[in-house]
Parts: sequence; structure tokens; C-alpha cells
Amino acid sequence: MTAFATIADRDAIEAEMPYAARNTAKSIYDFLTRARDAHGPKPAVSFQLQSGPTDAAQTMTWAQYHASVTQAANLFRALGVGPDDVVAFVLPNCMETAVTVLGGSVAGIVNPINPLLDADQIASILRETGAKVVVTLKAFPKIDLPQKVAKAVRHASSVKTVLEIDLKRYLSPPKSWIVPLIRPKNPVAHSAEVRDFNAEIARHPSDGLTFDDVLDDRVAAYFHTGGTTGMPKVAQHKVSGMVYNGWLGANLMFKSNDVVICPLPMFHVFAIYPILMSMIASGAHVVFPTPAGYRGDGVFDNFWKLVERWKITYMITVPTALSALMQRPVNADISTLRGAFSGSAPLPLELFKRFEAATGVQIIEGYGLTECTCLVSCNPPEGIKKIGSVGIPFPYTHVRILYHDAAGNPTDCGIDQVGEICVANPGVFPGSTYTEVDKNHDLFAESIYLRTGDLGRLDADGYLYITGRAKDLIIRGGHNIDPAEIEEVLAGHPAVAIVGAIGQPDAHAGEVPCAYVELIKDAEVSIDDLMAFARQHIHERAAVPKVIEILAELPKTAVGKVFKPDLRRLAITRIYNEALVATGLPVRVVAVVEDKKRGLVAQITRDAGTDDAAVTAVLGDFVRPWDWVE
Repeated sequence: MTAFATIADRDAIEAEMPYAARNTAKSIYDFLTRARDAHGPKPAVSFQLQSGPTDAAQTMTWAQYHASVTQAANLFRALGVGPDDVVAFVLPNCMETAVTVLGGSVAGIVNPINPLLDADQIASILRETGAKVVVTLKAFPKIDLPQKVAKAVRHASSVKTVLEIDLKRYLSPPKSWIVPLIRPKNPVAHSAEVRDFNAEIARHPSDGLTFDDVLDDRVAAYFHTGGTTGMPKVAQHKVSGMVYNGWLGANLMFKSNDVVICPLPMFHVFAIYPILMSMIASGAHVVFPTPAGYRGDGVFDNFWKLVERWKITYMITVPTALSALMQRPVNADISTLRGAFSGSAPLPLELFKRFEAATGVQIIEGYGLTECTCLVSCNPPEGIKKIGSVGIPFPYTHVRILYHDAAGNPTDCGIDQVGEICVANPGVFPGSTYTEVDKNHDLFAESIYLRTGDLGRLDADGYLYITGRAKDLIIRGGHNIDPAEIEEVLAGHPAVAIVGAIGQPDAHAGEVPCAYVELIKDAEVSIDDLMAFARQHIHERAAVPKVIEILAELPKTAVGKVFKPDLRRLAITRIYNEALVATGLPVRVVAVVEDKKRGLVAQITRDAGTDDAAVTAVLGDFVRPWDWVE
């Protein structure tokens, strides 16, 4: 490992040579072959279907992983997948997911898809990428994924083959005997050929590719964005950016004897690039517990015992998962644990303190995004970790904080001045970040710096701070309010676990702050107490929430971010219905749906005799659009 504790260390690494001059792998297959040659018999990937510390688990060595990826790549090529063709997968975590990620990127372009999306969204992504092959699950008890994928494939004519994985192979008797008896039927609703994934890869050689590996840099992965709009955008990732993430992990963060637990989904960049690619580059060992990761049954309750079982040195997490873990005792020997990497969302100060007090280990916050092939910055593992900061930009990553005027002209912001975070590094694909050409317009400053849409600042020591999302700003009567200010304060209340602050519609100010709160397990607090706490600690009067609501659980994405579109839906429904009730009108909001051009749109019931003009007069005071539904 190279020293990475200070800005000076980062600059020294860059001064050694340009990144292009480093001896990095030129293809994903070359990348994995280097790992096999260096670490062949060592554990590479482990997976356990259930979360118990003594439950059955499977492990592949680097040699076995290389062999399985070789077979998968050969299978995909035999199914007609060329370097520019797409292998999509809609899967939870399992061994086959790890194999498909690399096999798809060796044979062509791999396209991980969130299995929690609905059939229409999955179909939209399949059409956007033109996927030829889809890998998913075989029908299994209590899982609706195969049926959902079948519906999606029906509306994606490019898909010629569906490969199914049977989770039954991870079970032992008597559970394995029961599955065939209660397995739900999955009527095939499409014309694609359906085959068994494991039976098919067994037909192909494991000792080498049956085709010539492409050594020129190329797009090898499509990752869709988190889905803050109805139909996610698809980002393109080149081999060079994928390998760059692994190079960073191996040189700055992980050693070959590290064991990393990653309960995050493999359809997300966090699990694939900072983790899986870093494992390949370093030869470290990654453990994936349960198909659903942190969402799996018993994962939180058993987490510390899993750390003890596998002798984990680093854990990978997100703030919402940390909050859940801190509501449980550390009931195992976790003396092997050296650090915890947290990403996906800013970490509240109080949560950082709770974790360190409970474990004796510091959280290492970092920053990355799908559009950059992930990694941008990190608090240095061996250096000063500034609480609230996402650390130092990595070697060969250049971050600028820019202000764009009305004409789009950029100006660099000064120290501690907030502006848009803009990034250039080997993971950025200038001009072609998204598959949809129109999405790339106005996405770059000076043609090379990706405009992330995140607001942030750089301090005098070069540490990066994220202060919010440009599109998440609450604009109250023309006054900009950063929701992070509200969230940070309320998260400091001892009864509060997670906070999501948004702008709710307001007839006079356009929008006003509103906060939704999830409490720590068994905690009790009144709305009045939370409001008093907010008034006391939020210094800007305009930022004090007009409404605070307590929810049993905040809506979250699959990687644990608070899903603010759902909070906005709740607020729109509440505000519009309150306005309609106040005027005695007998109509209500029945849904809030996403429209690609108009954003969130309230749908209003319409009965015979409804006074259309009166409804229009009431709702016309709000900026958010609405439609009638019969």
C-alpha cells in the first residue's frame, strides 16, 4: 500500500508518474487474471444465504472465481453477445451475481438492474441498453422477481435469452426438499428462450476464453442511476474507470489479507467498484451476507457475530444501516475490525460519535457517484478524518467547486465557499456519461469536469464537504435553504434515528421546509418536543421546518439513502388534501405520479358534478402540477 494520509501524500503519488503510465490492466479479464496469478488459492468471494453466524456459506478462491467468470463469458459470447452487446442481470446478491458482473463485462457490456424496480422501469432500462441476455432468478417461494422480469422482457424485444438461477442450490435438506413442492409457477410471458444459468456455464471451458479479449479501452458496464425520477438514467463505464477504482482500493485502502463484509447490493456502484474491483486489485476477501444484504432477515441482529465469524477487518455501510446497528448491542468479538467505510449519503455527527463509542473504530466517510464510475474522495484511513467531510480527492481526481452564472459560465469558488462539485478523473467519460445523448447536454464544465449536481465546498486543508443536492434545495420565497442543515440538527436529537428534509408545497412561498423523522427503536418523543428542538438549534429562522412528521420507517433506496421523492409525494398529498378539505370540495388526491417532463404530478379524483373551476382555483395557488383522474 502507498501512504495516503495527507494532501501531500496524494500529490506525491500523482508526481510519481501520470496515471496512464501505470501498469494497470487493459481489460477486465486481464484484471481478474492478474488476481488469479497472484492469489489463486486464497478466498476471493463468500456468500451465505441466511444471516446466522453458523449458517452454511460458500466461498470461491481466486482461481475458482476466474474459472467461473471464464465460463460465463464464454457462454455469453456463444449466445451472441459481442463487445458492444449487453448482458443485463436483475438479481439479489449471490455467487452467480459476482460471476455475472465480470463475465458480462468480459464478453460485452454488463448492465446491473435493481430488482426492487417495477416491471415497467426494468423494461425501460432493457430497451435503453438493448440487452440481448438477461440473468435473473428461477421462481422461488416468497419471491416475485422472476414474474416481474418476465413481464419486463415481454416489453423488451432485444432480449433473446433469459438465464435463470435457482437459489435452491444454497439450501440443504429438508428445506431443499420442500422448495420444489411450493415453488410458484412463472408463466413465461415473452418469446425469449429460457435456460438454466448453472447448467449452461458448465458446458463451456473454464481454462481460457474462446474469443479474443479486447485490450483497447471500451465501455464495459451500464449502471442506472438511483431512480430519483420515474425512469432511471443509464451511465456508461469504461474499463479504464472500473480498473481505476480497483487501483485506488488496492494502493490506498485494502491489503491482500483484509476481509471485507459488504451487505450492499451488487447492482450498485458502491459494492462493485470500491469493493469488488478493489478486492480484485488487492487480493482481499469479500463477504456478502444474504441475497438482500442489510435488508435480509436477521442481518442487523447477527451483524457483529458475522464480523466475529469471518474475522472482518473492514465493514461497508451507509448511514441508515449504521443507525439500525447502533440500536443493537455489540454482542461479539470484533477485535479484528479496523475500520468502517460509509457512503451514499452524509453521515450525521451524532451517529459518527455513537458508532465510535460502541466499537472503538472510526468511520471513514467517502464520496462517489454512478456518473464518475464511483470514487471521488475519501477520508484517509491512516490520516486525519474530519467529521462531516468526505475527505481528500483521490490521486488523479481533480475536484473544482464552481458557480455557474445564468449564461452557464463557470467561476471557481473560494475556500469554504459553496458551489457545485465538478469532477475530472479516469472514471469520468467526458461528453458520453449517459447512454441517452440528450442527457449529456450541459453536463460538463470546460468539456471535462462532470457537473455532479451536488453542492459542496473545499476547506483550507483541501478536504471536501458535501452540503446538499442542487435539486434538493428548498426554495422558500426565493431564499435557498439547504436540507442538510435541518437534517443535521434533528439527527442530533437522542430519540431520532434518520431524518429526511424536503420542501413541501406552499401557496405563498412556493415551498417551505418539512421534515420526516424515523425514531430509534423504542424511543418516544412528541412532535412538539422535536419542533422545540429544531427551533433551538436551527439558527436560520427560515430553515425551521413548518411541519415535522414521525414515520414508522422512512422510505429508502436499496442502498439505504432516504428516498426523497416518496417524502415529496406524502407532502404533496397532505398539503393538497388539506387545501381541498378547507374549502369543502369533495375531491381528493389519490396518487402522486412521476412525469418525465413535469416531475411529480398529483392525481385528483373527479366525480360527476365536481366544480372544476373551484378546484382549479384552490390548487392553482401551488406550483406543483396536478391532473384529473376519472
